[in-house]
Amino acid sequence: MKLLKLSTIIFLISFSNYAQRNFDNVTIETTKLTDHVYMLIGSGGNIGVSVGEDGVFVIDNQFAPLTPKILEAIKKLSDKPVKIVMNTHHHGDHTGGNENLGKLGATIMAHDNVRKRLKAKSPKEALPIITFNDKLHIQMNGEQVAIFHIENAHTDGDAMLYFTESNVLHTGDTYFNGRYPYIDLNSGGSVNGYINAVKAGLMLIDEDTKIIPGHGHLSTKTEYETFLKMLETIKSNVLKDIASNKTEDEVASNTSITSAYDTLGYGNAFINSEKIRRTFYRSLKEQ
Repeated sequence: MKLLKLSTIIFLISFSNYAQRNFDNVTIETTKLTDHVYMLIGSGGNIGVSVGEDGVFVIDNQFAPLTPKILEAIKKLSDKPVKIVMNTHHHGDHTGGNENLGKLGATIMAHDNVRKRLKAKSPKEALPIITFNDKLHIQMNGEQVAIFHIENAHTDGDAMLYFTESNVLHTGDTYFNGRYPYIDLNSGGSVNGYINAVKAGLMLIDEDTKIIPGHGHLSTKTEYETFLKMLETIKSNVLKDIASNKTEDEVASNTSITSAYDTLGYGNAFINSEKIRRTFYRSLKEQ
């Protein structure tokens, strides 16, 4: 337990340093997915944007200092104001701009647990004013957007969004393309829930679906399936070690568990190979 708390403190410190860095050199890259749906990449979680007669619908919003740059990028797509902001979960690299956008009149939406977690540390303007428990459908810019809660995956408040006409899926952080994911065990995340989230996403899509991951480049069904295979491979390998009564430190040092994906660069981002092995051990040992 002490080790878990220590790792949490280290993460919070590193995340705080990351969040306080200089954003002056960050550029917002816009990728057109359909006639009215776009993906924005900057610093933090990937952003989804729908534009049209109903206004601008934004999924996630990165860090607060980036709001002006994000709005500038959106203005190139639409002259209408941001009407709705959807948070896929509570982490600051996805919700940091909530207060700025809320003050501009945007309606913020999220799962019930996102509001609960943000309420303890955020001003009123940053809080979701519409929340849901299981699923939600909204009609926006000529199509239905289906919003689903995924239980105990990346966190306990994850939402996945599917644009039914555009055939675009935004996974939030239940998918990190080409890298090991951050599974926030201290916020209700779990390995089994994360795997179930990916399986649920795959059930929604086809070969033509454009996938906006929480982090990483625009993705395809094939890449999404590769990600699932990676998760299931590591789970199987860790369970074998648990069955052999290996300790957490022994699992963490067993590079063979992740070697097939380490060579592909999965551990070169925020979550390295040792961290993912520890995360899988802690989550699977508890379950």
